[in-house]
Parts: sequence; structure tokens; C-alpha cells
Amino acid sequence: MSWLVLVFSGLMESVWAIALGASNGFTRLGPTIVFVLGLLASMVGLGYATKTLPIGTAYAVWVGIGAAGTVIYSMATGAESASFAKIALIAGLVGCVVGLKLVSE
Repeated sequence: MSWLVLVFSGLMESVWAIALGASNGFTRLGPTIVFVLGLLASMVGLGYATKTLPIGTAYAVWVGIGAAGTVIYSMATGAESASFAKIALIAGLVGCVVGLKLVSE
């Protein structure tokens, strides 16, 4: 269960990061609300997951999922350019996250 919560938390990290950019310095109400809710969900989930998972592994997985999700979303929406190199590096990051999960058990 902790791993599922951690994955959800990582996805929520992407949500708050994307909303942070859309909030325009917290001057837009809708994205600011999404930022706060995403941040709360992300932190609560990370805290829950670290009850049973080592903090180093949990944090690395959380950051990796959040970073990959944010970049993938940005490339998909055209906010950031996509390239073979970027996609390969994100795939490597995801592979490392999966590897951490596999060696943690």
C-alpha cells in the first residue's frame, strides 16, 4: 500500500509543480488552489509512505515520479520541446525509479 500511495504522491508533485507555473506567482486563484491542494496531497502521501519505506528511497522515487511527470506533461502540451535525448533521459529516470523499488524489497 505504501508504494501505491508513494506513486500517487509523486503524481501529485507533478500537479503542484504544473499549477505553480500556471499560478503566475500566485496571482491566479484557480491554479493557486490546485497548487495548495496538490502540495498537501503530495506531502501527506509522502509522509504516509515513509512510515514503512526508507526515507532515502521514498524521496528519490517521489522526486523521480514528480520530475518525469512534469516534463512529460510539459512536452505533451507543447510548453517544452521534445527530443529523442529528453525522452531517453526521462525513460532512464523512470527505469531508475523502478530499479529502486525492485531493490528495496
